[in-house]
Amino acid sequence: MTSDSICSTRFQPETDAEERLFDSWFDPIENAVRDRVRSFIEELIEGELAAALARPRYGRRATNGEGVETSAGVAGHRHGSRTRTLTGTFGRTEIAVPRARLMRPDGGTTEWKSQTLRAYQRRTLAAEALIASAYLAGVNTRRVRRALTTLFGGAVGKDIVSRTWRKVKGDWDAWNARSLADEPIVRLILDGTVVRVRLDRQATAISLLVVIGVRADGQKVLLAVKSMGGESAEAWRAVLDDLIKRGLRRPEFLIIDGAAGLDAAIAAVWDSVPVQRCTVHKHRNLLAHAPERLHEEITADYTDMIYAATPQEIETRRKAFIRKWRLKHRAVADSLEEAGDALFAFTRLQPSQWKSARTTNAIERLHEEFKRRIKTQTVLPSAETAAMLFWALLASGQITMRKVDGWQTLATQSIAQPIDLAA
Repeated sequence: MTSDSICSTRFQPETDAEERLFDSWFDPIENAVRDRVRSFIEELIEGELAAALARPRYGRRATNGEGVETSAGVAGHRHGSRTRTLTGTFGRTEIAVPRARLMRPDGGTTEWKSQTLRAYQRRTLAAEALIASAYLAGVNTRRVRRALTTLFGGAVGKDIVSRTWRKVKGDWDAWNARSLADEPIVRLILDGTVVRVRLDRQATAISLLVVIGVRADGQKVLLAVKSMGGESAEAWRAVLDDLIKRGLRRPEFLIIDGAAGLDAAIAAVWDSVPVQRCTVHKHRNLLAHAPERLHEEITADYTDMIYAATPQEIETRRKAFIRKWRLKHRAVADSLEEAGDALFAFTRLQPSQWKSARTTNAIERLHEEFKRRIKTQTVLPSAETAAMLFWALLASGQITMRKVDGWQTLATQSIAQPIDLAA
């Protein structure tokens, strides 16, 4: 016994000829503008050539008083045109670019080159900026075609994104070599983050060492982002030496996460500058030394101590914390004492600055945003690409940094006497 089977057409694969969403969204304004783009670009280049030749197209040479043509004012001659494809925010279009030979002082000729449309240019700067912005927004190279297909008519693929991104390298190199002598930096925030990049065709974890400066007016600014194998003292020392070499002045205050390598590097170059150890990182250290059932109690005691209103209250609560946890769970007390006075260096500053000086949160938020943007890519192409991407997110305005809390009192003299750490 046989039975007939019926296949619904809604389960059949789509064909290329099938109309898709947005295909019927005809916009007469957009189409009219794009139709005029070709003639406008050609007129722009034609005007540039006419100025170079000192005569318009089909224009005759100048004549003397007797009506005889002279060579005065003639800089060369035309010889046809060639077709170029140009992609811009107006879409993809083909234009006819005129060709010409210009006279040289030695009597020879040279090919005329347009300054409006550079040789081998296939995309406008605005189009390249749009592609780079899509990449910075978290769209990986393989998805850009789908994201921008309507605008560019499918003329943008992952290879174009990669080439466009490489053009950013010139600005990146200039930023890395810029002088810092005129930067009125009074405070530094230093921290590292780990990212995965492709090295020798294998995914490898590297560290990005990041330095943020705080200007005298309270504005935060990115000073350095270097790709390193780890956060060793040697790696951090290389970063600090480069900043000093480029003219960075001695900071008045440093905020770090407590990594041993960074501590050693700072001691070698700025041994007497007050260093604040991030209170959030130390809180995590305390919890790691205790069972989970004690975490809530440790957090309450620690918060009361760190966020007390005055140095005297902080000192009193610190002593109470040490006494209590020496008896209840000594590892917690030992971990707090390990941080020493670096955990309370913020009390040297005016109280209005304490909020911004206690932690490395300014960098931590950048790390979180950076990793959110690269989540779609899993593994970045290279270590330099990782550092460039971090910098470009700020340089392009995709991420902005505000002034630190309490910036109005940054010029106020610090309190010289730290709190008493004797328990």
